Amino acid sequence: MHSKHMAMTQRKPFSRPPFCAILISLLFLYAPMRAVLGSRHGLGEGSGHGDTASQLRTYIVHVQQPVDVAAFSGPEERNAWYRSFLPLDLAAEGGGIGEPRWVHSYHEVLSGFAARLTEEEVAAMKKKEGFLHAYPDVVLPLATTHTPEFLGLHVGSGLWAGGGQGKGLIVGMIDSGYTSGYPSFNDEGMPPPPSRWKGSCPNPIYCNKKVIGARTFIAGDDAPTDEIGHGTHTASTVAGSFVRDANLLGNANGTASGVAPRAHLAIYKVCNQDGCETSNVVAAMDAAVADGVDVLSISIGGSSTPFFSDGIAIAAFGATKKGVFVSCSAGNDGPSWETVVNDAPWILTVGASTIDRSIVSAVKLGDGSKYEGESAFQPSNFTHDLLPLVFPGNESFFCPTDFMEGADVKGKVVVCDIGGLTPTVTKGANVLQAGGAAMILVNGEFEGNTTEAVVHVLPASHVTFADGSKIKAYIKSSSNPRASISFEGTKLGSASSRPSPAVASFSSRGPSLTNSAGILKPDVIGPGVNILAAWPFPVEPPKGQPITKHFFNFLSGTSMSTPHLSGVAVLLKGAHPDWSPAAIKSAIMTTSYVRGNDGEPIKDEWLQKATIFAMGAGHVNVTRAADPGLVYDLSTSDYVAYICGLGYSDEEVTAIVGQVDACSTVKSTPTAQLNYPSISVNLLKSPTVSVNRTVTNVGVASETYKVEVEEPAGTTVSVNPQTLSFSAVKEKQSFTVTITKHGNATGLFEGSLRWVSAKHSVRSPIAVIVPQKTSG
Repeated sequence: MHSKHMAMTQRKPFSRPPFCAILISLLFLYAPMRAVLGSRHGLGEGSGHGDTASQLRTYIVHVQQPVDVAAFSGPEERNAWYRSFLPLDLAAEGGGIGEPRWVHSYHEVLSGFAARLTEEEVAAMKKKEGFLHAYPDVVLPLATTHTPEFLGLHVGSGLWAGGGQGKGLIVGMIDSGYTSGYPSFNDEGMPPPPSRWKGSCPNPIYCNKKVIGARTFIAGDDAPTDEIGHGTHTASTVAGSFVRDANLLGNANGTASGVAPRAHLAIYKVCNQDGCETSNVVAAMDAAVADGVDVLSISIGGSSTPFFSDGIAIAAFGATKKGVFVSCSAGNDGPSWETVVNDAPWILTVGASTIDRSIVSAVKLGDGSKYEGESAFQPSNFTHDLLPLVFPGNESFFCPTDFMEGADVKGKVVVCDIGGLTPTVTKGANVLQAGGAAMILVNGEFEGNTTEAVVHVLPASHVTFADGSKIKAYIKSSSNPRASISFEGTKLGSASSRPSPAVASFSSRGPSLTNSAGILKPDVIGPGVNILAAWPFPVEPPKGQPITKHFFNFLSGTSMSTPHLSGVAVLLKGAHPDWSPAAIKSAIMTTSYVRGNDGEPIKDEWLQKATIFAMGAGHVNVTRAADPGLVYDLSTSDYVAYICGLGYSDEEVTAIVGQVDACSTVKSTPTAQLNYPSISVNLLKSPTVSVNRTVTNVGVASETYKVEVEEPAGTTVSVNPQTLSFSAVKEKQSFTVTITKHGNATGLFEGSLRWVSAKHSVRSPIAVIVPQKTSG
């Protein structure tokens, strides 16, 4: 089993101060008792105590549920069952589950536990009846004033009308904790938690009627306090209360709120400066489901791996089975292909996009040309005079500390390339230390047109790759290159310099490595660049500049887009309490839009048309999602049939679904045949593939839909029937889509299918994958 590194999915390529080193936002976890215990422990299995600590590591162990589940329904009986899989002396050690080798018990989202074991102990455990699967714990990386308005949310209308705004619903935040006492977590006007809430708040100082639960799952940590800011930011994005005059150093000023501002928050701390251990993430998800949350928001990434070894995927399956909606970040490893994570079909996988707001710092060159960049530090007293402009490198220069020493940059505007292992703010500090007057931060080709508004330590402008290339060309061609930077503040809507939304450069792309043949990932994109939300630390500009009254900060990543979509799921759950998690996902996907505010197709970081492997079904449209007309629904048995078609062993399937011999009770479903809101087919083996779909009417009782198809290049697409007529709400109808390839072209091709009525348009993207045939 290879190891993957889990981190908060906040953006990685744009380096920040130390707290961001671990944050992209992506993707990014479980007869009589005496007779049972006695029958499990064999001779020679209790020799683990002679092993050194360096040989121990945490394993997540999946076991079958006891045959007599009712007799093991309590936590003590279940823990005793789990402990029976351990070596005899280890199982007896301490008499409880608090000893150092025992980590977690899982009861809700999977059957199993986490413990510190040696390889030999795991090997011995595999011989015991009831053992299913074990894999090493891994550390995962962690993958607002205007965004609710950008999403179409307005007080008193739509999903924010009447008793909306998430009232009575609970969001479970699996993250780095939160910082209590901030205005975003004020409980003014909040009702008590709903009666179904079963959670706790070990220390009441961290809770109120807004934050109804706050716990930590990190060993040795007794408080849910956010040490790095990530969890505070994401929690306020999904369900933060209204805060007037929220801004960052005067930028983006307005009334901040979460997407579901009247929802309750349940905080589960699993991440710190060292990252997020999978075993802790699973334990938090397990607790959240037991506590009674409605939605789980997980801005944590990792890598795409088979589901039976993916703790988040397994725990999310268990949560979904119990009616909990799970939203996860797609990861921050774009724009490279096949980098999407959290790609199980029962998870909403969220990519990141820009919004129609820029914090403008404009570069003016000596030849009169002007280029708009961004910076959150907007000094009012910086000179308007043209200053000497210098690029200390040839092709690239990252302004590292050692190379800046002795550089002739005093009083000059210095051009620095992004990246090179030197954090963005550190580059500016190096320039300032060397005597530079200002910095122009230039994107690389991968970053393209995605820029960030950062609180720099000196006057600065972060410009696109194209504009940076022009600035460098000017320096080379001029005998006396000069530049100035003007600070123009916040620009919104059409005044913002680039069309929006656009897919962020860092947002991970499909196709999914795990689901490449049949499930399109990511599912959808949402706001994830320069998102203003609560921040637990003071954001301090250079001396003499105003400090933000309430602590807010801009962050970028699929970590930021995920809580936006989690909030949307909360609003939809409130509007349609009878909808399943799959129905909510379908409503989000089939109503998403694919054109920007300029009327043209949504662009990527290079201002090219974004592919469906970058944006999935498109950008979330909250208003339309509330009334989608039709939904593609899925039950637990549908997911089980899909899993049974993946070629996993019986033990691996059982580890995921929690049911022995699950594949004997259902007919396996090829991946492309899962009743998913998007369509993805692989035409390597056959030039023609047919897929079946079933839609459920959630619109009006009597409604007729006709099909419209945009065919992927080089294919013919036929749909049968071409008309669907409904006479009742919740009525289901099925159709077949046949895709035929023409010619010898290979690659990834895209199109779409729409069911259109007088009131609704239900869109599904179509992805056609035609790999090159290998000889032999």
